[in-house]
Amino acid sequence: MLSLEFNRRYSMAHRLLSDPSSKCRIPHGHDEYVFIRLRPATRLDLGGSNMSASFERAKRAWHGWIDSAVDHAFQANLADPLIGFFREHEPETLARVMTFDGDPTTEALAIAMALKAKAFLAIDGLFTLESLRIQETPTNAVGLDATDMAGLAGWAPGQWCLRADNSINDF
Repeated sequence: MLSLEFNRRYSMAHRLLSDPSSKCRIPHGHDEYVFIRLRPATRLDLGGSNMSASFERAKRAWHGWIDSAVDHAFQANLADPLIGFFREHEPETLARVMTFDGDPTTEALAIAMALKAKAFLAIDGLFTLESLRIQETPTNAVGLDATDMAGLAGWAPGQWCLRADNSINDF
């Protein structure tokens, strides 16, 4: 069966708190790409539409979320003191903070994005998520597939990633 693949580029910033000696403890940014592969839920309609489902329907919500919520968001550990600063001094900034239970690593982001994609796809049931890969830098990427997702024992970096909406936090 054929699969549908597409990607999106976005800019982001984050910092990692768990390793005090890491240069990633300082807020910094990346231009990243997310690649997803979807498996159609129905067979290819050969001789008719010659597709199993519309690419447009699969991409609309996903690209909308990436463009409106993920692009230029600051990814933060819920324990990061910057969240308290934003609450007190820049509450309007909180809408642009993507939160994680733990550090906002590329691994955690891949899990969050995979869960969010699955939530969007569940709306109409036309596709299932086969794999997702985030290219963090030209030399680093993190990927996971459906088997990897099954082995995560239900962990989610926040409830926001389980909802089919444009949320990036649970504030």
